[in-house]
Amino acid sequence: MPTTRADAEALDAADPLAHHRAAFYLPDGLVYLDGNSLGPVPIAAVSRLGQVIAHEWGEQLIRGWNDAGWIAMPRRIGDKIARLIGAQPGEVIVTDSTSVNLFKVLSASIKLHPHRRVILSERDNFPTDLYIAQGRTHLLDDGHALRLVDADELPAAIDGDTAVVMLTQVNYRTGRLYDMDSLTQAAHAHGALMLWDLAHSAGALPVNLTAAQADFAVGCGYKYLNGGPGAPAYLYVATRHQPHFSQPLSGWLGHASPFAFETEYRPAESIDRALSGTPPILSMSALEVGIESLLAADLQALRAKSLALTELFIHLVDERCADLGLRLLTPRDPAQRGSQVSLAHPEGYAVMQALIARDVIGDFRAPDILRFGLAPLYNRYVDVWDAVEALRDILATRAWDRPQWQRRAAVT
Repeated sequence: MPTTRADAEALDAADPLAHHRAAFYLPDGLVYLDGNSLGPVPIAAVSRLGQVIAHEWGEQLIRGWNDAGWIAMPRRIGDKIARLIGAQPGEVIVTDSTSVNLFKVLSASIKLHPHRRVILSERDNFPTDLYIAQGRTHLLDDGHALRLVDADELPAAIDGDTAVVMLTQVNYRTGRLYDMDSLTQAAHAHGALMLWDLAHSAGALPVNLTAAQADFAVGCGYKYLNGGPGAPAYLYVATRHQPHFSQPLSGWLGHASPFAFETEYRPAESIDRALSGTPPILSMSALEVGIESLLAADLQALRAKSLALTELFIHLVDERCADLGLRLLTPRDPAQRGSQVSLAHPEGYAVMQALIARDVIGDFRAPDILRFGLAPLYNRYVDVWDAVEALRDILATRAWDRPQWQRRAAVT
């Protein structure tokens, strides 16, 4: 394990993924460890968006739907994401936001099991997932309920009344990675469906929905996929469920013949039935570039580097920040770790603001969590060294204890 900054530089020099960093705009002197919230700009996205705006939109105008292939983008980009998450062609489509897509697949899951009443999830799941499930149960008031348990209680909590188990593969607070295969098998053993949120895993580590026999999945485009702020999301429907997948937002592009303009809705026979409204072409174009940057790398190599980066971070915190009030929340077991390190500190918000002022960017999650996302495509070992050194100095000198670091911004 590196003991000096020079050791970290040596690891970067030998890193087989190091050349991928040049594909992103990362300001000099900035240590960016927040790719699990918003990925940086792929340099190629700038020229790509320029082409879309000036040529496809500017010159082709409405013809772009056919001549530039805009109408095919949700499926085309979905098939590219499928390669990152172990899905088959025709099982993934890019559309809407993660929250909207979750509403669709939750509704479809419940309809597939009309006599089961429980949506089961982890108590510490990402709040929007829980909110969407609550909204779905309140909307129809048809006897369904969201049941929450601690993560370790999930397998035992699945029973004959469970319609669907909904879980984020990597916990957004702690960075804990859940075993997709075993939890999916546990759901299926009781006749329940399994719905995975991949927002904090896809693009940072290999995912294999096919091998796990997952039923449904959703994910966002702006974190590890580097699609830009508010980038479109995606959803996955296993081929075996597509003929029976009935989602409530039956918009015109999910119709079997959108341009027949029929009065009655007929769902498309493919994953297209998950579409609702018109796709956002500009943001989808940026997302496609971000996905292509990931497809240019080996996913197993990404996972190996991710684990090495997080291991180095944890080691340096143990070594250099002992007795400074930090508590590790992320599992030490590499098999249970996603691509982030989460630390708790009583003054977590102020500490993070002081770090950001020193150009070390992570983020804060209530009530006291310092969160650092390690994106192996562009983060370096020396970034980890510099981040921990800045953290050590801020804690040791109490540099966080200033009024300007206590004022809460709208986004933390």
